[in-house]
Amino acid sequence: MKLNHINLGVTDVPATVDLFQQHFGLRPAGEGMPMNDRMAFLRDDAGSLISVFRAPDVTYPKVFHIGFMQDTPEQVRAMHAQLTGAGFEIPEPHENNGRLTFYFNTPGGFVLEVESFFG
Repeated sequence: MKLNHINLGVTDVPATVDLFQQHFGLRPAGEGMPMNDRMAFLRDDAGSLISVFRAPDVTYPKVFHIGFMQDTPEQVRAMHAQLTGAGFEIPEPHENNGRLTFYFNTPGGFVLEVESFFG
């Protein structure tokens, strides 16, 4: 079994699409799938779909987040540098239960995590 899709309500579709494409390698889902300021459909390298729909007053529970796994702690640090260089305000990566990780608030109104296991 593999993940088919995630549907997110976001406060800013274009900014969320830009974040996912520029920094996380997602790409447009393909032929016939809308990409506009109200909705967009993106795919990751495994073919999973992330759909984003404009929801101006969306509020996620405090524990909700999306996580992206990196292969090494060095990649986590590089991703942190890339995102902060692009203007995102993000706390420094920290060690947590054998992982190097950081979380940040996205322009779409949800929290995103980047992590890697040590070793």
